[in-house]
Amino acid sequence: MNILINGYLGFMGREVAKLCDAGFRGATLAIGVDAFSDGSDARCVKSFSDVDSPSDIDCIVDFSHHSCIGSITEWAVANGIPTVVATTGHTEDELSMIRNAAKHIPVFHSGNMSLGIALLIELAKKTAAAMPEAEIEIIEKHHNRKIDAPSGTALMIADAIREVRERATVNLGRSGHGKRTREEIGIHSVRMGNIVGVHEVIVGTENQTITLTHEAHSRALFAEGALAAAEFLTDCAPGLYDMNSLISGKSAMNEAVTL
Repeated sequence: MNILINGYLGFMGREVAKLCDAGFRGATLAIGVDAFSDGSDARCVKSFSDVDSPSDIDCIVDFSHHSCIGSITEWAVANGIPTVVATTGHTEDELSMIRNAAKHIPVFHSGNMSLGIALLIELAKKTAAAMPEAEIEIIEKHHNRKIDAPSGTALMIADAIREVRERATVNLGRSGHGKRTREEIGIHSVRMGNIVGVHEVIVGTENQTITLTHEAHSRALFAEGALAAAEFLTDCAPGLYDMNSLISGKSAMNEAVTL
């Protein structure tokens, strides 16, 4: 599986390259693309127009910037290459570009490229559905340099739980006076030290408690998830896929995410 890494010189691009060099998921590095390339790295070119053999590339992994999505999808569609979009922060117009590309090629797009987080979300949904009487709290912990709170991943978890709990409401950082409601999902943020990322979902009744925890030890886990997604796309028909597609085993014989 030959991989083109867009955003090759960035931290995540380098992490993907390391995994390709190690043969993770059968991946090899075909070429890197980065606008900041100065030609000193023979494995990296400055733009897609400098790529000599597009036909040798099995998948694009994008860890660049959301504003680049137009040029990425245009080149990917023109060359019929499956694409993993691992960047975040896309505008509505940029999301439309992703959806349009998915009409022609397999595209994988997720707000979090961690396979472990995807599994955590799936388990949280199943637990919330199986225990409708239970109360649910989410605790997320990150390093002291993280600006946003709560984390986008914590909100993803809460949104997923709300799919099976239609009356659920989200309470960010409980304070003041008054009892919690049965429908309430509390989200609490901790910021300290060098914590890479911990997400904990607590589901409890008066008689029992289930705690689901995912702890990130390194941001390299997102590179692992991106290559797992690339491997998955090699068997997919054109369409838009995400982490739910991957863990449920959807492929070319199944439906993609609704466009």
